[in-house]
Amino acid sequence: MDIYKRIGIVCQQIPAGKVATYGQIALLCEKPQNSRQVGYALKKGLAGENVPAYRVVNSRGILSGAAYFETHDMQKLLLEEEGVAVNLREGVWCVDLKRYGWQNTLEDVYRIQSLFETAEKDDEVPAGRG
Repeated sequence: MDIYKRIGIVCQQIPAGKVATYGQIALLCEKPQNSRQVGYALKKGLAGENVPAYRVVNSRGILSGAAYFETHDMQKLLLEEEGVAVNLREGVWCVDLKRYGWQNTLEDVYRIQSLFETAEKDDEVPAGRG
């Protein structure tokens, strides 16, 4: 399974009212050095449909995905609708990662791994077909 599908699966696991970082998503995808690729996938829509890309922020809690949305404040508005406080700090919109950061558990990791395995099986083409 490609990294983009993994990114989509992981992003769909971020709970409403929480945010995750690009690096956190990359780590959960078993590609800890690929945080920029996470941003690229979300920006280009490569992670699939219905992926809550607005729940992904940079490592300092900065809403860095404004270019990905229809309007410059869309990410902020979507997060606020879920109860995430977004504050202006040093001229940029930020969330408090200690309060709103997704603290994924080992159980989350196992569930994500299971989702990866299921998706890989779904991607397999039965032998003798084609």
